[in-house]
Amino acid sequence: MYDFAIIGGGIVGLATALAIGKRYPNARITVIEKETTIAAHQTGNNSGVIHSGIYYKPGSFKAKFCREGSRSMVEFCLEHNIAHEVCGKVIVATHPEELPRLENLYQRGLENGLHIEKLTREQVREIEPHVQCLAGIRVFSTGIVNYRQVAQKYVELVTNQGGELQLGTKVTKIETQSDVTVLTTNKGTLVTRYLINCAGLFSDRIARLGKTDPQAKIVPFRGEYYELVPQKRYLVKHLIYPVPNPNFPFLGVHFTRMIDGSVHAGPNAVLSFKREGYHKSDVNLRDLTEVMTYPGFWKLAAKHADEGIKEMIRSVSKAAFVQSLQQLIPEVTAQDVIPTHAGVRAQALQADGKLVDDFLIVPGQRALHVCNAPSPAATSSLEIGKAISLAIPQQSHLESTLIHV
Repeated sequence: MYDFAIIGGGIVGLATALAIGKRYPNARITVIEKETTIAAHQTGNNSGVIHSGIYYKPGSFKAKFCREGSRSMVEFCLEHNIAHEVCGKVIVATHPEELPRLENLYQRGLENGLHIEKLTREQVREIEPHVQCLAGIRVFSTGIVNYRQVAQKYVELVTNQGGELQLGTKVTKIETQSDVTVLTTNKGTLVTRYLINCAGLFSDRIARLGKTDPQAKIVPFRGEYYELVPQKRYLVKHLIYPVPNPNFPFLGVHFTRMIDGSVHAGPNAVLSFKREGYHKSDVNLRDLTEVMTYPGFWKLAAKHADEGIKEMIRSVSKAAFVQSLQQLIPEVTAQDVIPTHAGVRAQALQADGKLVDDFLIVPGQRALHVCNAPSPAATSSLEIGKAISLAIPQQSHLESTLIHV
């Protein structure tokens, strides 16, 4: 018997376990993860950026949690001696039609309370000498870290609090009874008083197992990266981003200096034919059929057809990918980049074709389901965990029945 069972051993699930353990120090808490390691998917395959929150709609969960999370993540890393760097980034306009969008982004950053400044072309080149642009924005609070290391520290703290971690344990059935929830797994059954679903790429399916409508379907988008060869890393000092295209829901290819000193270039954004499909050849018929028969996907595809085609071309053509990189740094050539890892973004999509553009937490019966937590969820993880712990209903019935150990 557990007081809280959390499905998903990524950074959000672990941060949630940490926050609940602080709020309910006597509770029995378990984190259930189907893989044999933690942080195996979105957490372990992202770009390692501590985001500032500049892109997100003022007042949204993403804007609030990311702004606060960028501070709490840095404080966490300092407290626990985790390698990180608040290096800042530049967002640059490379064509005249991008200048109004750059100004809009600057105003949004101010609305979100960020430390930012406008840059002329010459000022950008003082920070990033190899960038070609017309103007830019400097975002001071952006940083870099290895989120696998952060997640591992979360595990250590959760277990020190008395929490448990069950690896290689896949939930196959959820049965809600009068006062408890029974989880059937490949390793037997367990009983919990409260369930929290942080299953990432499978969060919608877990919600449905728990008889809860997730209000959207997870559609997986693979982001493919290249890496600058070591002798060309000097081309990038910090992080370099283009102005996002408002007609496309992704940020565009950019340069990210990783905490290990390597420089990654990307990602693109293409439909993955498998929810955990990190390679072009990965196909899962159930996953693919779900997407292909979902009306929301075709409405999204029709709306973004032109950009979607460009993304697919970049996926199969290194030359096209490099051309996108050359918009930012003209000196980059095909010989300067080599393929590296890919990540898969769990993006919730509504039936009307609109992407869920904020974190989405759906209540169930004695349960909370985190049904949309893509980037900047890693940056925001401590804040999301805290919010989930506070969102658990003010339940005297639960608090009075917590197991005291």
